[in-house]
Amino acid sequence: MASNYHIGIDLGGTKIEVAVLDSQDKILFRERLFTEAHLGSEHIFDQIHALYSKAVMSIQNKSHTLGLGTPGSISKKTHLLKNSNTLCLNDLPMQALLEDKLVHDIVIENDANCFALAEAKMGAGIGYPSVFGVIMGTGCGGGIVFDGKIRQGPQNISGEWGHMVIDPQGSPCYCGASGCVETFISGGGLEKRIKNTTGNSISAMDFFRIPLKDESLKKIKQDFYVRFGQALANLINILDPDIVVLGGGLSNEGSLYKEGIEEVYKRIFNDVPTTPIVKNILGDSAGVIGAALIGERLTQ
Repeated sequence: MASNYHIGIDLGGTKIEVAVLDSQDKILFRERLFTEAHLGSEHIFDQIHALYSKAVMSIQNKSHTLGLGTPGSISKKTHLLKNSNTLCLNDLPMQALLEDKLVHDIVIENDANCFALAEAKMGAGIGYPSVFGVIMGTGCGGGIVFDGKIRQGPQNISGEWGHMVIDPQGSPCYCGASGCVETFISGGGLEKRIKNTTGNSISAMDFFRIPLKDESLKKIKQDFYVRFGQALANLINILDPDIVVLGGGLSNEGSLYKEGIEEVYKRIFNDVPTTPIVKNILGDSAGVIGAALIGERLTQ
């Protein structure tokens, strides 16, 4: 029997969010806590449990599905979490641990896939057969949705453009490679570049808002647009999606939709590039909505 309520949990590097959707996909309850990953995996599970308990109380313990979006994905070979930039969670049996702690079946999916699904079904991607969803936040991820369904791939790595190498001489990435997209255009990667170049700590969003007098900072900013263009054009040249939807904190930076898109279009392998590259509609709700939507698999 199908459940009338769907609970989603969005596990991010900075915050964890929970939301409850009804059968019409309307948000009934929403709350968040800081992830505080530096306190370890047990603390993260406790934060998830606290949010989930409040969500269940909001629907008076009624029947529901449960989905969780997380950086990385579950290995089909080991059933352990892999490729997460919340490093303390890698190599853990996330599904077993959470189902034991929450006493409920759960579907776990990559957070960028959740974002892409939400935008495809309820956001900027409505009406487009293929949607590539981009996350530019603490890390850099991506998800592919074809005909309303997530493309996972046989290795659960479909859409992981953040670990496409665009400069082998670039900075080391936690994945073991050097010069990944994530090291250049994620919020975390950009902040590290600023720190390593100038010795100053500037948040990614402040970097775009404050006047830049330092020539080295101006070069970093221009290089950011170039790397964004290089990375996204490579992706478009391979997939040719009907639309690209940007999400994550950096998607709020307006210059991406001018200087950034100009750099992308210079590099697309077509005489007249037409790929729409747009800001998300669902805002920071997209990830948690997508997590709730993937939980619906439990009833299918």
